[in-house]
Amino acid sequence: MSEGPDAGQARKRRLRAPAKINLGLRIVGRREDGYHLLESVFAPIDLHDEIELEWMPGPDAIEIEMPDDPKSELPEALRGVAAGPENLVCRAAEVFRNATGLEGRIRLSLRKAIPAGAGLGGGSSDAAAVLNALSALAGEGSPTRKDLARLALDLGADVPFFLAPEPSLVSGIGEIIQPIAGLPGFDLVIANPGISLATAEVYRVADGLSDSLTAPKAGSTMRAISRLRSETGDWGTALGDLLVNDLTPAAIRLCPPIGRLMGRMRELGSVGVSMSGSGATVYGVFESAEQAEKAARGLRSAPNAEKAWVHVTRILVRDEAATSRTNR
Repeated sequence: MSEGPDAGQARKRRLRAPAKINLGLRIVGRREDGYHLLESVFAPIDLHDEIELEWMPGPDAIEIEMPDDPKSELPEALRGVAAGPENLVCRAAEVFRNATGLEGRIRLSLRKAIPAGAGLGGGSSDAAAVLNALSALAGEGSPTRKDLARLALDLGADVPFFLAPEPSLVSGIGEIIQPIAGLPGFDLVIANPGISLATAEVYRVADGLSDSLTAPKAGSTMRAISRLRSETGDWGTALGDLLVNDLTPAAIRLCPPIGRLMGRMRELGSVGVSMSGSGATVYGVFESAEQAEKAARGLRSAPNAEKAWVHVTRILVRDEAATSRTNR
């Protein structure tokens, strides 16, 4: 059992929880329990939620607040995160408490910059950040890294990756993680049409389409992506052929603007376009930050652009990802 802080003391952490994109996503099978087996390259990006966690004396309780952020770029449709016990940060704190016997009050303040239901892993990243912070605060009563990974997987298939987010080849249902070195810090434009998609619904439609669509050519495209290196001069040409996401047809069936956004990204000069996770966010890879900024301006000036969310960012390579997730 992990006892609470000494009377009169409180322990605080300020956390940054990064988003991720999927550099391709292949569905390679399905388990008997219904979970899909996948292969993907997960890459953290320079877009973060911010969490303030405070562990203090008092009766056992988990509290959450989500203060309004007048500077938020997110349209209303992409802010749909519950401010209650069903929020993944609260569930992460509860799972940790149940596993360790952690005592005392846990207060959480969450500021969202990552769109909800957008395929960028924001909720999973928030949950992993809370698990890491509580593990550090609990000291001797904290779980082993292996046990912490089990708790993370109980919360969601993407959560284990965010315990130590760095470019990785991910397989299984998300629990098999192999970090990769040397992946370029691609400059990106990420865009969402202002619509959240339910992951379960995208997979349901994908299962229905699987018999009627021609599957992409088999082969480990994800391993090919993982072998791209910063020093490889022609990575842009190679990448464009590798960014296959098997969930894209289903997501476009549910949300046709996804297809239009992808087409516009190509018109604006992206060397590779794909959808992240189960959507509805898409991204384009550009050869420079300047080209990415120019493309973002083009997307923002399109008809109905006021409903969309457009953001310029880049992939965080290994050392940057480690620095980015450090508690402050």
